[in-house]
Amino acid sequence: MTKKKRKQILQRSGLHIFYIILCLLALVPILYALNLSFERGSGALSSGLSLFPKEFTLDNYKNILTQKPFLRWFYNSAVLSFFTMVIAIGFAMVSSYAFSRYRFKGRNGILKLLLLLNAFPQILSMFALFRLLKQMNMLDTKLGLVIIYAGSMCIFSIWNMKGYFDTIPVEIEEASKIDGASDFQLLWKVVMPLARPAIIVTSVMVLIFVWNEYLFSTTFLLNENSYTLAGGLYQLQFSDYTRSWGMFSAAAILVSVPVLIIFFCIQKYMVSGLTAGGVKG
Repeated sequence: MTKKKRKQILQRSGLHIFYIILCLLALVPILYALNLSFERGSGALSSGLSLFPKEFTLDNYKNILTQKPFLRWFYNSAVLSFFTMVIAIGFAMVSSYAFSRYRFKGRNGILKLLLLLNAFPQILSMFALFRLLKQMNMLDTKLGLVIIYAGSMCIFSIWNMKGYFDTIPVEIEEASKIDGASDFQLLWKVVMPLARPAIIVTSVMVLIFVWNEYLFSTTFLLNENSYTLAGGLYQLQFSDYTRSWGMFSAAAILVSVPVLIIFFCIQKYMVSGLTAGGVKG
């Protein structure tokens, strides 16, 4: 073995060890939360740091499901996430394809304007959106929140999918037109299947954003039964007198499970869906 090859092996081994240690450190907060969810008692700061429960119990999971409207919060988040994803992706697919394939007046200006609008913090629009929803009698309604979410995530979806559409060869579409395909058939039967990785990844990113969104949900949903999971979990920690870290950790674990399942299901699309769109602008 040459000296150069031995040096490369040592460098790779050191890099692998570094990443393994980094992953283990990243798992510590997750394991600690998992431990608290199975630990009897509600104190997180009074006990020492331990990754394994001293007194194993499922009471925290039982209590969050029976004593709190967790399932209702879960339902609200699922409804908001699903309809936001459908509306945002539906508009974004058509819009991103148009921006990718057609050259019309004001195209670059509109794209830059959308990017600029997406750069502003959400909190700047909070007061204006609150006034609008109040005047339209949409406060504390899922419809009002879906409109807000879909409008904000549509911009992200357009930019994310446009880059992927740019990588699809135009020759494929021209061949389909020669065979007599209409514009709708071209988009639905040719382009969309080719862009499946970008559509799936963008849809999941929109869904996860709504699933974890906190600012709008706690501002525009005023009733406890209307809370999403983010707002409901905040209410669990709102009072120092009723705070239960074990129950909160159990709820956090339950909230994370659907997201993990989704990621495992779409992991084969993640690399191509996130990186292929960066080939062209």
